[in-house]
Amino acid sequence: MTEVAFHFNAPDRLGYACRLLRKATASGARVVVTAEPALLRELDTALWTFSPLEFLAHCHVSQGGEALARSPIVLADQPATAPHQQVLVNLGGPVPEGFERFERLIEVVTGEEGDRLQARERWKHYAERGYAITRHDLAHKEAG
Repeated sequence: MTEVAFHFNAPDRLGYACRLLRKATASGARVVVTAEPALLRELDTALWTFSPLEFLAHCHVSQGGEALARSPIVLADQPATAPHQQVLVNLGGPVPEGFERFERLIEVVTGEEGDRLQARERWKHYAERGYAITRHDLAHKEAG
């Protein structure tokens, strides 16, 4: 069964996603990131620019071919089409279609009220289906 984790109170969704992806790929994980197409374009740019000394190899699922097969990070507005199912990071609003095929699902949630409301709906969806959910409050982490 998919491990579900919510990372609440991300101060900067894209900055946090970049740091999370850096950590995940450093540990050897293969990650699919899902969100609305506009947000994925912003993340693509952020992955090129967030650190002047490193590059996180990534591609969009639509690229296909060798790049898609080799990329440790795949950006996909429809994660069900991704080439691997190890870790799924959701930066979007709805429950990602096909999330149950992944070993792990990480939900990144900001402090914005609209984002929190959508996250509550996703939490409810997972809980009603029997998924164990882990909660990480980033506000407490930064304060400590």
